[in-house]
Order: sequence, then structure tokens, then C-alpha cells
Amino acid sequence: MPRPIEATIHLPALRHNLSVARQAVPDARVWAVLKADAYGHGVQRVFDAVRAADGLAVLDLSEAQTLRSLGWRGPVLLLEGVFEPRDLEWCSRLDLWHVVHHEAQIDWLAQHKTHQGHHVYLKLNSGMNRLGFKPDGFRTAWARLQALSQVDQISLMTHFSDADGPKGVAAQMDVYQSATEGLPAAHCVANSAAILRHAAQRGLPADWVRLGIALYGSAPDAPARSASAWGLQPTMSLRSQLLAIQHLEVGETVGYGSTFQAPSAMRVGVVACGYADGYPRHAGTEVGAPVLVQGVRTRTVGRVSMDMLTVDLTPVETAGHSPAVGDEVVLWGQGRDGAQLPVDEVAQAAGTIAYELMCALAPRVSVRVQALD
Repeated sequence: MPRPIEATIHLPALRHNLSVARQAVPDARVWAVLKADAYGHGVQRVFDAVRAADGLAVLDLSEAQTLRSLGWRGPVLLLEGVFEPRDLEWCSRLDLWHVVHHEAQIDWLAQHKTHQGHHVYLKLNSGMNRLGFKPDGFRTAWARLQALSQVDQISLMTHFSDADGPKGVAAQMDVYQSATEGLPAAHCVANSAAILRHAAQRGLPADWVRLGIALYGSAPDAPARSASAWGLQPTMSLRSQLLAIQHLEVGETVGYGSTFQAPSAMRVGVVACGYADGYPRHAGTEVGAPVLVQGVRTRTVGRVSMDMLTVDLTPVETAGHSPAVGDEVVLWGQGRDGAQLPVDEVAQAAGTIAYELMCALAPRVSVRVQALD
């Protein structure tokens, strides 16, 4: 029998989360962001669920090629654009839209031989200071693109640095509106946090929006608000089982470094999951990361090791259960009994974000896909 750890990808939840975004911005077309192999879910696994999107946004050509091989004929956007001139050949061949964020990409386009005009997304650096043209050079970049026969259509975009926090999007939107005023183009500014928190309130330009982390059931502003508060559903569940149960006396320790010492006589469960499976090694080092055993919330104790972690069984017993080898353990997501453990809470305990946990799922973990109804 295979090792009892498994990830489940919930396609109905992905489709549901896409519908939540559509309700928030009903007049916008939605890019489903599939970079990083669909945030660790697998592009090919999620494809049936995200076909309801208007466009699919990826990071590199291999992901774009996969989407075309799966039969997707709609728009595909390269979020960082092309990395060298010959990438433009693939853009022509696969009919890819691509971001232009620096002068060299315009130079490459000017030298590119094509019979098919490209659709480009001209990116403004409105304050994130990663990619994009500064406001004082933005209109010059637009004019250069507009003059190229290789360019058929130009859309405009930016990326918010603080849509998920108290600073919000106001300052960057002022920069964006000033830099783009009067330019005839479609706009794409809202990421997941802006879609849910700001699009309706501020009337953000929303010809297109980019749905990233919220598509995968994580709150873009966690821990301030939970995924369920936004109406989002978990799209990845990581489940395992108890491998063994140990009885500890007062003062006995667990795991490497003896970092956990039993305050009283207690039982701990050994779970088939470790950092080699993608579970964060530093999860709950001080107070324990949340887990579910038999649907009951408890916590990790001691250090996470390569293949195993240990959990406190006291809350499970207090709830009237008798833990046994083979019991289901939910590391994040949804148990078979319907009990849920938000991935955002596990990430917070590990001092990270849900993006990292889902993207870090290890290849050795078997994956099951819950099909659409």
C-alpha cells in the first residue's frame, strides 16, 4: 500500500471561487492566473475548472504550450512577457498575449518578423517598483508600441503592492489614472485583493481582472479576513493518517532537539507528513500549527521532521473520541467528514503565506482530483 498521505484538488471549489470573483466585478473579464503550475495544483489538473474563465495567465512559454495542447483557444497572457527575442516566434505561433515592461522588449518587437500583429499589455510601475515603466516614460513607451506594425492591440496594466492592507490602492490608482489618461485601451489593474476589497468601492477600471490566490481558496488579506468570509472554498486538501500513538509521561519529550516537553501525562499521534512532503518545517515551532484529527482541531508538537510530524491528541480525547492508528489527519483543507482547516491558518502558524504552502507540495505526494459535478 502507498504511504498514506494524499492531496486532493477540488475542481468544484475552483469553479465556485471563479464565480465569486465574477460576482464582485460582474462587468469585467477574468484572467485565471495559472503561474507556478497553477499555484501547485497542476495546470492540467485544474484545466477543466478554469475553462470558464475569459483568459488564462501564465509565467512562461511551457505553461502556455501546455494550455494550447489541452485545447484552449482563448487568450493566454505571459505575465512577465518574453525573456529573449526568439520567444516572440512562439507568441506568434501560439497566439499569445504578452506583457511589455521594459525598453528591450519593445526593441525586440521592432525587429520581429511576423504577419500577425501582437496583443501586448503595457505595464506601468505605479509604485510596486518591480516591473513596468515609470510614469514619466510610460507614454513614450505607448507611442513606440503604437507605431509598430508588429503590434495589433495595446492594453494597459499595473500591479498593486498594498491592495491587501490598510494602505489600499488609492495612491497607486492616482498615479495610474494620471499616466494613462486619454490613452485608448482596455485596462487591467485588479489582483485578487483588489477584486474583493476595492473594485466595487473605488470603481476601479475593470475591463480585465487577474484572479490569483483567491481562485485557490485563500483569502488575499489573511489573517485580517478569512477565506470563508469572502465566500471562498478550499481547492487543495492535504490529508494523511496516524502512523503510531505514543504515551508520554510528565517531562518526556518529542522529536529532534527535545523542543516539546509533556506538561502532564498525554498521548501524541505520529503523522505521515513531513517537510519532504512540502509541509513547512517551522510550522508551529512555538505554539503548534493547527491540524484536524477525526475532525477535531488540535496542534502539532515538537519539530517537523522529513517524513513525520507529531500532534497532541488531548483535544481529540476530550471531544469523546478514541484516536487510533489509521485515523484521518487533515493538514489543511477539507476532511472527508466535511470539517475544514483553512490553509491560511497553517501558513500563519508557519510564518508564511498560503501561496508558499500550496506551491511547495512535493512530487512524492500522490494527488487525487475531485471532478466537476
